[in-house]
Amino acid sequence: MSDVLLSVHGLRIAFAGTEVVRGLSFDVRAGETLAVVGESGAGKSLTARALLGMVPREATTTGTVRPDLSAERGRRIALIPQDALSALSPVHPVGDQLAAAVRSVRRVSRAEARSLAVAALDRVGIPDAARRARAHPHEYSGGMRQRAVIAMATVNEPDVVVADEPTTALDPGRREQVLRVLAERREAAGAALVLVTHDLDVVRRHADRVLVMYAGRAAELGPVTEVLTRPRAPYTAGLLASLPQDGPRLRRLPALPGTPPAPGALPPGCAFAPRCPLAADVCRTAEPELRPLHGRLVACHRAEDVPHPAATLFQESRPA
Repeated sequence: MSDVLLSVHGLRIAFAGTEVVRGLSFDVRAGETLAVVGESGAGKSLTARALLGMVPREATTTGTVRPDLSAERGRRIALIPQDALSALSPVHPVGDQLAAAVRSVRRVSRAEARSLAVAALDRVGIPDAARRARAHPHEYSGGMRQRAVIAMATVNEPDVVVADEPTTALDPGRREQVLRVLAERREAAGAALVLVTHDLDVVRRHADRVLVMYAGRAAELGPVTEVLTRPRAPYTAGLLASLPQDGPRLRRLPALPGTPPAPGALPPGCAFAPRCPLAADVCRTAEPELRPLHGRLVACHRAEDVPHPAATLFQESRPA
């Protein structure tokens, strides 16, 4: 399709023969935000880095990412990492680093690059951006460093921005400001955003589609309005059930039982079966394929039996 900026098919990433990402496929379209969610260890961040060709050297990667933008990092595709310190040099002023990023892909003067760097810092809410551009990363707060990294990723207006937990270090006000910056870039230039996050409230309000990952595979993939309103994968239902709900009383939240399996110790059949209240014999012997169902893709043998609302599938809420 002409509006697809990035297409991933059959992505597998393994370390010493143990697969951490197992046959992942999805498209990212112009102007959309695709959120990637799941518990720690699901393979979200590794998938995000694979889009830029940034997996560790010891990893074995198969499958396809098209087009291959890894040689055009910073110009057509850019990463916003979770750890801002890993992306900023401690020995150079922040503005110089952004200006260098500009001049690495554009033929502009140093003065123009400097002006673009200051403007990028201003867009993400760095106060007194011209002065702050002369400061070093250690002179920034943690939240300001994260915003500086977002400025660096977007200063060259890439086609695809991959954001790995970009708002973790930010207070709610700054979080919304940063998300607005990313949304404005997406809307103004038709760019795409791949947003790795644990915050389902951010997904609900800012994403168009959501990819729910579990044990290195897609559990559910579809429009946010469909997946978060009426999940069809029990794992998605469990994530949603554990979110605080508005109400007059404090309530103890349902919780997913157990923990995700280690990549080298997956159970037979569905990897979620040992934690799933709906697990049947077929779930313990055959891994479900991702299939179309009710306006999304879902990998579950019992998808039709997931109740609504999602909380009823797990332990009932009760007064705290």
